[in-house]
Amino acid sequence: MERERLSWIGKPLKRREDPRLLQGQGKFVDDIVLPGMVHMVVVRSPFAHARIGGIRGDTALQVPGVLGVITGKDLAGRVHPMPINPMENARIAPVPHPLLAIGKVRYMGEPVAAILAETKAAAEDAVYLVEVAYDPLPALVDPIEALSSQTFVHDELGENVLLQWSREGGDVEGAFRKADHVVKGRFHIPRLIAAPLEPRGAVAAYDPGTDTITVWCSAQDPHRPRAQLSRILGRPEDRIRIIIPEVGGAFGSKGHLAPEVALAAFLAMHIRRPVKWVEDRRENFQAAYQGRGMEAEVEMAVTRDGRFLGVRARLIADLGAYLYPATALVPVTTAMLLTGTYDIPNAAVELIGVATNKVPTGPYRGAGRPEAAYLVERMVDLAADELGIDPVEIRRRNFIPSDRFPYTTPLGFVYDSGNYEQALDRALELAEYPRWREEQAKARDQGRLLGIGIAAYVERAGSQLWEGASVRVEPNGRVLVRTGSSPHGQGHETIFSQIAAEALQIDPGTVVVEHGDSAIVPRGVGTFGSRSTTVGGSAVWVALEKIKAKATKIAAYLLEASEEDISWENGRLFVRGSPDRALTFAQVAATAYQPGRLPPGMEMGLEAAGVFCLPGPVFPFGVYVAIVEIERETGEVRVLKVVAVDDAGRIVNPMLAEGQVIGATVQGLGQALLEEAVYDESGQLLTGSFADYGVLHATQVPEVVTDLLETPSPLNPLGAKGIGEAGSIATPAAVANAVMDALAPLGIRHLDFPFTPERLWRLIHAGSR
Repeated sequence: MERERLSWIGKPLKRREDPRLLQGQGKFVDDIVLPGMVHMVVVRSPFAHARIGGIRGDTALQVPGVLGVITGKDLAGRVHPMPINPMENARIAPVPHPLLAIGKVRYMGEPVAAILAETKAAAEDAVYLVEVAYDPLPALVDPIEALSSQTFVHDELGENVLLQWSREGGDVEGAFRKADHVVKGRFHIPRLIAAPLEPRGAVAAYDPGTDTITVWCSAQDPHRPRAQLSRILGRPEDRIRIIIPEVGGAFGSKGHLAPEVALAAFLAMHIRRPVKWVEDRRENFQAAYQGRGMEAEVEMAVTRDGRFLGVRARLIADLGAYLYPATALVPVTTAMLLTGTYDIPNAAVELIGVATNKVPTGPYRGAGRPEAAYLVERMVDLAADELGIDPVEIRRRNFIPSDRFPYTTPLGFVYDSGNYEQALDRALELAEYPRWREEQAKARDQGRLLGIGIAAYVERAGSQLWEGASVRVEPNGRVLVRTGSSPHGQGHETIFSQIAAEALQIDPGTVVVEHGDSAIVPRGVGTFGSRSTTVGGSAVWVALEKIKAKATKIAAYLLEASEEDISWENGRLFVRGSPDRALTFAQVAATAYQPGRLPPGMEMGLEAAGVFCLPGPVFPFGVYVAIVEIERETGEVRVLKVVAVDDAGRIVNPMLAEGQVIGATVQGLGQALLEEAVYDESGQLLTGSFADYGVLHATQVPEVVTDLLETPSPLNPLGAKGIGEAGSIATPAAVANAVMDALAPLGIRHLDFPFTPERLWRLIHAGSR
């Protein structure tokens, strides 16, 4: 009797990474101590916009243990600025971030000089003794005002436009001529601070014997930092080694090399001693790139029966003082997704990225997709309100039908697969939608402000489209997977071991997953944009298929059978129909390293490399429902329940997927209710610590009901799409719609994030004073 085939994909296995972290055995950047190591601390600008008249470090050099004061002039001609990624069909200004400012500072917290010292304490003492002559200039904080200002962040540009991009599809003007209603909305999306548990940091050490610089850094992968450091230092990549130890969170904010990391690497080469730089929380808030930051004007052409004919938008992105590698990509992603889950045949978007005297922006969990979902879903609710149509019904009338996939949007995205109405039905079921509408009617009779919000979303995932992996099977049958993707909380070791176990029909416990060291892992791209399982996991699968093919040949040779008759089940390779003619996987692996027992002409060993290339992005989707009640007396928004229904294709580990959804949902709630990076008119960050920047506490997290649907993607062998950012994409829009629904009896149609008690209290009581 043939045994039951093992199935590891789809099982909710516990994270294998957790024991070492919970037991304090994880090693983070700041745990790394090397012989002869010195410490680097950065002198940062207290001004948002100022000319630098001069820098004097004489007094700082008198502090015992201080080895040097480094300025931008010391680096001139020896390093290059941070690279900027090119982008098709966009005009991008050449304003890369320097390692240290020269001549002018353009945001509060910009690095101006660096101190090297034997101890961190000595370096921190010396920072306050560096004398910088600043000539303050007017600060540009509002991107709308910056567009028409004659004060320029970069004088050489003669304007404050860093990015221009536009796209149009269909007959937009015709759609608006035919429309019975034109719904208009104006939106402000504030900047957010990623605030990972572990701030940024690095240790750099140079080996003159091999002419190799090794950098341990808290980052999302080793590949992008190595490529960027190669360009900054003008060194070949094979003379640079990047090692990613444990990472205490990133949320997109560690996706590129920090200028301070590149500076530490340069100085390590210069002084021939290891250099450590680890920022504190204040520095992280001031100088790590922020997310979001957008002004939007959107119009939607609608028929009287609620059909969407077209959409047009003008987006103004607050990009900050410089462009980092991926700064421009984020708002373009927003623009490309402005038709959402709906069959809107005509669309036009104009995007302008503006320079302001703030820290640059970059990818933050969702990276353009939360902005798009918010704009689209608020417009849908505004249209429903204007036409007197139920918000559920207007969505049903306009969803892309499930038989229309693959579906090409008027802005050029090709959605691979989807079933949006199924997700809506499941979300309404879990939310008990009819019951809550009844509760709402009762609440309104009592003067209570109860609201129900719905948000559908679709996101682009699988960025950069390719990834590398390798698999080696040891003679004892243990499997070593090396992947170009690197974890920072996602659970890669668990996920990739399940993929390997599924393919080879072995126990995941016999699989070792290695990542994060550019010297041992294959060339790859990294972890961002919900791509790891879809692209990285598929690369592992490609390598595993090669392993299976060779192992099958070996088994067929040993069992004297044809390759087509070899079956894999439960750690065994056997002849189909004759299960007793079998070998264990470990026996086949052992044979692979015995040349005399192999088929003629076969090379010894059992290992393979895999590269997987997506033909195009994949598009996860879902529907969220939020139920809120607003206290009239205090303005507090109490989120009573969030329902999250996500379809990310095939799910490898539902427990880990649910964890990703809940974590992202909480971040989305933070964006909706509390979070905002606030600057005053002089460009000073007013929310520069956790004392002023609100994040949700565990006690504020409501009931989150989740469900995972599976509409597989046809674009990769796993059928996966990605789920790491879903909650942060849909939750803000769902909460916004719920809050506006609660305020509807007061005649309030729109309010921008965040929905803080003070803002809501003032709005609710504005008419009573």
